[in-house]
Amino acid sequence: MNKYDLVVLGGGPGGYVAAIKAAQLGAKVALVEKEKLGGVCLNWGCIPTKTMLKTAKLYKDILRGEEFGIVGIDTDNIKVDWHSLLKRKDKVVNQLVSGIYTLFKKNKIDLYEGMGTVLNRNEIRINDEVLWGKNLIIATGAKENFPSIEGLEDMVRSGKVINSKGALSLSEIPTELVVVGGGVIAVEFATLFNSLGSKVTLIQRSSRILTSVESEMALTLEKHLKREGINILTDTKLKSISENGVLFEHKGQDKIVKGDKYLVSLGLKPQLNGIEKLNLKLDSKGFVETNEKLETSVDGVYAIGDLNGKFALAHVASAEGVVAAENIMGKKNTINYNIVPACIYTFPELASVGLTEEEAKAQGYDVIASKFPLAANGKALSEGETLGFVKIIADKKYGEILGTHIMASHATDMISEAVVAMQIEGTVYDIAKAIHPHPTLSEIMMEAAHGAIDKPIHI
Repeated sequence: MNKYDLVVLGGGPGGYVAAIKAAQLGAKVALVEKEKLGGVCLNWGCIPTKTMLKTAKLYKDILRGEEFGIVGIDTDNIKVDWHSLLKRKDKVVNQLVSGIYTLFKKNKIDLYEGMGTVLNRNEIRINDEVLWGKNLIIATGAKENFPSIEGLEDMVRSGKVINSKGALSLSEIPTELVVVGGGVIAVEFATLFNSLGSKVTLIQRSSRILTSVESEMALTLEKHLKREGINILTDTKLKSISENGVLFEHKGQDKIVKGDKYLVSLGLKPQLNGIEKLNLKLDSKGFVETNEKLETSVDGVYAIGDLNGKFALAHVASAEGVVAAENIMGKKNTINYNIVPACIYTFPELASVGLTEEEAKAQGYDVIASKFPLAANGKALSEGETLGFVKIIADKKYGEILGTHIMASHATDMISEAVVAMQIEGTVYDIAKAIHPHPTLSEIMMEAAHGAIDKPIHI
């Protein structure tokens, strides 16, 4: 029996980062993975979708070339070669994933490929052998939470209903795509295929898309996506899915929408297969309970990533992996879930961290909210990307930043300024005083900070 200081079950962005960090701190580490290192994020999620969205954005920009003084483009014949797009996606994914395997070798981490089954808190069976670990990190992730809808299982078996993984390996761009769900994954794929020429219908149960996102950003994006041609139907109740289409109730009437493919994205549930014998304490939604150190109810066992239900975000899983590894190796550390950035890669992008104005008021803060529009920013005007704004939520007494919400072409890159400011308990005075380069989109942060103090300069 091979013995280790740490055994990690699952090699996604939480598990592989935890393994590397623990090895860097001197631990003897083994990791068990049934598919590929990098997990869903690198292989079938974050990276491939963003690679494909880049092509979609470039395609849209080429179609509007005359707006930028570029003439001679035959827009009637220009198109996206789907198979070339998939090849580029695979190339990017393979390069990143192969890099993780190299890091494992460099850090002398033992990789066991296959389905791992936990026998007890110290032993895991993998293929025909048993590994022993002083500590265990579970990073098995989550899977689609398909609800009980008439006909859904049959349509999944037929290949007509797909999940996000299936959408990345379609044989061709669907002529008509029906997206069931209005969360981040659903909206990103609706954006992607609409940009590539599919007729997209999005069916959402709630009154708006992206219900967890700052309301003004979500509603502004919803209006924009409708203008871009996506048919968004909200306040619906699903009834069935069949070869005839998706049957649902909308505004008191039964309606049906038919497509070539049906992308269903209705949330996640934890992947608990193989860890049942631990009898870990679960929360009300079935996710593994953890504390700020990522410890579970079983001593020496940690749970990170989508499995614990805190945030289904790769960067949170990685941060949790570092915290868990450091605690195992005697370096006390905790994670602060109040400062987690969330990103949505639509056109334009959305990014948020911290509280919304409504949440801050509900928590008893004396709130000041300052908004600055992209339309008043020189870089945004020069790039022809003026839809959006930044909104800073601050405590009026001290100016401490409580939340920041950005809708802009590079919002996902820009949000880090707010994350760092909040991490060090920075204020709007700090942001306003910091000299921001011109012309850049980052200037909208400075302008909104000035607005929180007194008045922005350029409006």
